[in-house]
Amino acid sequence: MPMQFNKLILWNFVAVAVLASWYWLPGHGFWFQIDRAVFYFFNNKLGESQAWVNMIAVANNRAFDAVALLVMGLVYYSYYRKADAEQKRRLLIVGLLMLLTAVGLNQLGRTIPVERPSPTLTFDNIHRLTELAGFKTKDASGDSFPGDHGLMLMIFTGFVWRYLSWRAGLWGCLFVVIFSAPRVMGGAHWWSDIYVGAFAVAVFGLAWLLQTGLMDAVIGWLNHRLPRFKRAG
Repeated sequence: MPMQFNKLILWNFVAVAVLASWYWLPGHGFWFQIDRAVFYFFNNKLGESQAWVNMIAVANNRAFDAVALLVMGLVYYSYYRKADAEQKRRLLIVGLLMLLTAVGLNQLGRTIPVERPSPTLTFDNIHRLTELAGFKTKDASGDSFPGDHGLMLMIFTGFVWRYLSWRAGLWGCLFVVIFSAPRVMGGAHWWSDIYVGAFAVAVFGLAWLLQTGLMDAVIGWLNHRLPRFKRAG
């Protein structure tokens, strides 16, 4: 894939503009208004129904993260199982690089000079999921920006859109909304942790990796260098 200079500039501009509009506006400007409205909408619901509390608490339990991994894995595997041997080798390399990219961009996100406690640690007189549920769950974070779950999901979306198909990319977009929602609904993350912080980091990083041809070059290099194993017989 040749370098897509116009797209690279566009996506870098989008990432910087979104992050700057949040970072430089006093009190985070209109983003905070959205954050507060979203938080109180879902927090008020925690006081209305124990069934709702239990559902959100389950979705915020660490074990539930495996569901997101399983669903993403199933989408990836649905393409892998239909591929020929050479394509399967390439998809394994892409999967490995996707995981390494997730680790790298997560570290990049941590370099943003922001330490932001979650809304449950910011507002008073609120419902706490950990107090209402009868089992272990999560409803707070001392440093919630950018949202790491949302970032991982967005990286998956970018990779499968590029290397699988646009249909897989649309599934990825749906997963971003569905699997990042519990952290927002439970109060462990602000809405903007996902749709400003994670979005900006993902768009910036993926633009440089996918629009410059860099990732394609690394995939090609690994495909050439890694040993090939032949089946016996």
